[in-house]
Order: sequence, then C-alpha cells, then structure tokens
Amino acid sequence: MFSEILIAIFLGCLMGVITGLTPGLHINLVALILLSVSPFLLGYTNVIVVASFIIAMSITHTFTDFISATYLGAPADDTALAVLPAHRLLLKGMGHEAVKLTVIGSLLCLILTIILSPLLIFAVPKIFNYLKNYIGWILLGIVVFMVLREESLDKKFWAFVVVALSGILGLIVLNMPNLKDPLLPMLSGLFGVSVLLLSLTQKVALPVQRTTEIIKVKTGDMLKALGSGVFSGSLVSIFPGLGPAQAAVLAGQITGKIGVFSYLILVGGINTVSMILSLITLFTIEKARNGSIIVVQQLLQKIDINVLISFLAVALVAGCIATFLALYISRIFSAIMNKLNYSALSIAIIIFIAAMVLYFSGFTGFLILVAATLIGLIPNIIDVSRSNSMACLLVPIILLNVL
Repeated sequence: MFSEILIAIFLGCLMGVITGLTPGLHINLVALILLSVSPFLLGYTNVIVVASFIIAMSITHTFTDFISATYLGAPADDTALAVLPAHRLLLKGMGHEAVKLTVIGSLLCLILTIILSPLLIFAVPKIFNYLKNYIGWILLGIVVFMVLREESLDKKFWAFVVVALSGILGLIVLNMPNLKDPLLPMLSGLFGVSVLLLSLTQKVALPVQRTTEIIKVKTGDMLKALGSGVFSGSLVSIFPGLGPAQAAVLAGQITGKIGVFSYLILVGGINTVSMILSLITLFTIEKARNGSIIVVQQLLQKIDINVLISFLAVALVAGCIATFLALYISRIFSAIMNKLNYSALSIAIIIFIAAMVLYFSGFTGFLILVAATLIGLIPNIIDVSRSNSMACLLVPIILLNVL
C-alpha cells in the first residue's frame, strides 16, 4: 500500500497544480467527483489511498493558487487579499518573488503546524468551546478597527462607505437562491477586475519580470507572520463560516505593519494551515471545516491517531513536492509575462473572468461582477485600504453570529 500512497500523492500534486492554476476549478469539485466514483475506485484500491490523493491535491492547491492570483489577478476567496501586494510586486518586475513569498509561508507554516500538532490536538477542543460564542463579536471589532485605522476623518468616512457597500453586496449575494459560485463574481469584481481596470486607465506598462534573490525579511517580522498564520489558519478550521479571507484580515490586525514581503508569507501560510487543521479538527471534535476534508470524512467516517499521523505525513510530502512545482511554474509564468503586452493581457483577463462568471454564475453573476467592480474601484480612487472590501464576507458572518 505504501507504493500506492506515493502514486496517489504524486497524482494529487499534479491535480492540485491544475486546480490552483485554473480560476473557477476548485478542489472541492474534484473531491466531490472522486466521492461519486469512489465505489468504482475502491474496487481497485482502498479509502486511505483515495483520501491521500485528496489531501495531496488540497495541500498543493494552497501552494499554486497564488500563481494565477499574482500573474492573472484572478482571486479566489483564499487569495483575495494577496492579489493587491502581489500585483504591486508584479508591477515592479517581482511577480516571481511574490509567489516565492507565499510558497515560503505555505511550506514553513505547514512544517510548523505539523510540529505543533500534538499541542493542537489538545488545544483545539478547548479553543472551540471557549470562543465559539464570541467569534461574531471578534469579527465586528475587526471591522470597526479597519475603519478607525484610516488616517483622516474623511478617509474614515469613505472606509465606512466601502465597508457598508461591500457588506450589503455580500448579504445580497450570499443569500441569493440557486446562484452557483457566488464568491467568483463578487471577489473577482472587488479584487480582480477593478485592479485591472485601474491599470488600464493608468496605462501601466508591465516591467520585465526577473527572478532575483533580493527578498529580505526581518527575523521578527518572519516570526510574527508565521505565528499569525498558524493562529489565524487554526481559527478557520475551528469555526464554521470563518474562511481564509476573514482570517487574513484578522491576522493583518494582529501583526500590524510588517511589510509587503512578510504579509505575503502570512497570507500564503493561512490557507495551508487551515487545510492541516481541518484534519486535526476532524480527529478531535469530529468536524470537517473544509470541503475536500468533508469528502475525506465521508469516505472514512472517523479517523484514529494512526490515520491522522499518516495523513500529516502525506501533507508534508505533498508540501515539499508542491514547493518545487510552484516555484518552477512561477518561473515559466515570469518568462511568459516578459513577452506579453500587459494592457492586452489585462483586457484578455477581464474578458476571461467575465466569461467564467457567465458560465458558472449566469447573467445574475455578471451583474454581481459589475456591481462588485464599481465598489472595488472606490478604495483606489479615494486612497483607503482595499481590505475594507472584505466586509463582503465579514458582515454576513457577523450578523449570523451576533443576531
């Protein structure tokens, strides 16, 4: 069975690359397809092998999804806040460095979380029981702080406007019946198309992309980023409804100003940590907080300590493979970007995102994309923090937990 698991890890990593690079293709969809054909697959192998494939795919996805977010500006819910600093580095010819930072965060947080797993197995049930009634109030405090941290009264007002408009948009979109992939048009408008449109209006010329070794992060900032990544990523897996995007906002407030490099390390780590912690919550409180891990739960029903250790080993091996794959693919993207007209590329990406939205979410999704794009333009025009737009996800969770 050992050789079968290794093959499953390798194939899972390849599938994780595909899902990471393809906007709109999510690991949850692939995992559900595997669940539907599992009776056939289990005729040739066993559930541990199938689960290992899903875990390897999920871990690799958290390493590679930042590539499309950085070079193409196509954010998912777990990469939205990374698009902005990554895009700034891209416009400095440092797109590969941006990806490298998120990969560093993913790998180091993965290793750190596995090292801390004995402590987390003990702590997760206690944290869950202590904080489960306060998560809404914690998020409310974060939103208030996001508004108040703006420099002037005028900017505080516009930050509130962005929070209010984004929050209303989120409430409408997330409560729409029969709307497929609601996050795709909303987040693509707020953080993707709006950024690309601004680049077009400002006639941004993409500089030559280079792969350098000039990244330097202070040890203190690195430790703060990794610590906040593990803590915030843990909350994602413990509390229902709290996603990587909300965790990124929370982590950003915890760390304060740590610089673009450290922030990308932090955001990169959150997604991977939440995936690992989903395995631990499945073992400790028998709750899966991630779509692909829910499929693992349905395959195995329950996992014991030996299975958990095996899955953590699978995640570690997959993470090491994903590191090399992500950096290699990023270099290819970096070389390709040097040969493209950035304005034409931006237009092509906007058309591609619009087509994806129409395909997955229909005409209603397209209208959401337009509305979200208009809201997403406000922060740059007024010069307030674009993270205020994350109220589209924070406000619905706050109302769900507070009211």
